[in-house]
Amino acid sequence: MVLATLRRFSTLTCPHCGFSERRQMPIDACAFFHECGGCKQLLRPLDGDCCVFCSYGSEPCPPVQAGEAKGR
Repeated sequence: MVLATLRRFSTLTCPHCGFSERRQMPIDACAFFHECGGCKQLLRPLDGDCCVFCSYGSEPCPPVQAGEAKGR
């Protein structure tokens, strides 16, 4: 997959408080942790997901989009 076709932004929604925020995803890595901007809870990937974007985001992370990592 060509990098230009990867979606770079995802909206993370906290499962604890429902706070949503649009974040830019790293192209070459999975984000294992994210602190919620609402309740400050530390989000971690769900079992079977590679990162917080695959667990709580509107878009899977770029490595999953490119078929390089396991996610959704």
